[in-house]
Amino acid sequence: MSADPVVAGLQAYVVGGAVRDALLGLPHGDRDWVVVGTTPEEMVRRGFIPVGGDFPVFLHPRTKEEYALARTERKSGRGYKGFTFYTGVDVTLEEDLRRRDLTVNAIAQSATGALIDPLNGQADVKARVFRHVGEAFKEDPVRILRLARFTARFVDFTVAPETMALCRAMVAEGEVDALVPERVWQELSRGLMCSQPSRMVQVLDEAGVLPRALPQWQSSERVLTAVDSPMSQTLALDARYALFCLSTEDRVGLSRQLRAPGDCADMARLLPVVLEACQSQQNAESVLSLFEVCDALRKPDRLRALLRAAAVVAVVNIEQWEQRLLCVLGVDAGKAAQQTNHPSEIKAAVRQARLSALLSASLRT
Repeated sequence: MSADPVVAGLQAYVVGGAVRDALLGLPHGDRDWVVVGTTPEEMVRRGFIPVGGDFPVFLHPRTKEEYALARTERKSGRGYKGFTFYTGVDVTLEEDLRRRDLTVNAIAQSATGALIDPLNGQADVKARVFRHVGEAFKEDPVRILRLARFTARFVDFTVAPETMALCRAMVAEGEVDALVPERVWQELSRGLMCSQPSRMVQVLDEAGVLPRALPQWQSSERVLTAVDSPMSQTLALDARYALFCLSTEDRVGLSRQLRAPGDCADMARLLPVVLEACQSQQNAESVLSLFEVCDALRKPDRLRALLRAAAVVAVVNIEQWEQRLLCVLGVDAGKAAQQTNHPSEIKAAVRQARLSALLSASLRT
């Protein structure tokens, strides 16, 4: 650390997920740092790039890792934004660690490798237990979402009974009603990319969060099995979200409520259509109609992703659908359009050419 003039002499400690994951023997991404006993002006003088909004956070000019000044928090309003922060030079490392969410995330590591663990987080790592740091946990409803997401990622961890009780109390007190769609989506989408998203749902359900944060979402054994399936682990977020929404009647409303990205909302809307087509008697007309509904001629890769998602919950002959798609994509629309002299008939002529191609392909198979 002394070889880096930017950080030389700073009381800087790695904190949070990087320390936790190292203790678990897992690889980690970028490290987060907390700096004790300095000022924003000194950080800028050293070359750090300020990026913080509510409190001072800086990027290392070379590594781009985040360095935050040690801080304390005081509740000053409702929801996750209702906090006042203090980042004076007198804030200690232990005070900064005590404002964190879970004991396993409240361990720091010095430049020499020594661990600073005032809340006994190492014991909870060993016991595979998620335990809240203190009563301040209940001041930020996003922490329930994070806790649920962690259980989807770390499948051998359990939630301490007293932590679950605190989550239920937060719901009863209306604290989770202050959650905004962006934060719900952020944690939900990250949880869906974990190995067992059903555990996230289980925690949210046990805490009573689902009716508040996801009132339109409907669960089922089919959905929970699908999102945990090894096949779903090969899918992108939009397809996993579509599986998550499979039992929900108002998928459009849910996506709107969550402010889900357009690609995710479209996949959720179209997956039931694709499933129905795959499980129904098919002919050239029904196949082409599905391609048209899914806009597969312009977005063939999306249809391919929909078929892979459908295969998680139903028997789907993906190879056959791929052949049909390639057959239609191979039609020369310009040549088909030349078969008529009336511009108003061009669209119908191109469509007929595609139907004929599908019929010819079915005769060859």
